[in-house]
Amino acid sequence: MNHPAIQYILHFFQGFPPELTLFILSFLPLTEKVALAIGIAVFHMPIWEAFAWVILGNLVPITIILGLGERFHMWISKNSGFFGVAWAKTILHMQNKFAKYQKYELWGLFFFMALPLPLNGGITASIIAFVLGMPAKKAWPYLFAGVVVSNLITLAVTVGLIRIF
Repeated sequence: MNHPAIQYILHFFQGFPPELTLFILSFLPLTEKVALAIGIAVFHMPIWEAFAWVILGNLVPITIILGLGERFHMWISKNSGFFGVAWAKTILHMQNKFAKYQKYELWGLFFFMALPLPLNGGITASIIAFVLGMPAKKAWPYLFAGVVVSNLITLAVTVGLIRIF
């Protein structure tokens, strides 16, 4: 993994334990989909260990957004004047934009999360769940399953590429 972006990330986290690096990388939107590959190919961690750290890291933003999203929305709407109005308009715009996907509900959320593509991560999926008004207790298991499937796909690709090269 000699890509300049990967080298920059590794340099930034130099001195951090590999487990903490994986945990942090897996909840950041731009690195969550490559964290598992970094753990296996760069840190040479056992597959099960890298997989566990990445799953835990993926679940952090999902749990925070689903758990606190409604409270944050109520607080910002009541206490923030101009920002609160802008927030409400943004949420309404997003609800209208995602309305056509409402029919897929929780399964749509699962498949969105399960695709290991950039920006299809936990933060985006949990924001979509919040915007579409999906109850956190119902959305969380689907997002968890999506995280596992996404990382299993990433694992298969990573191990396959390591064996080829």
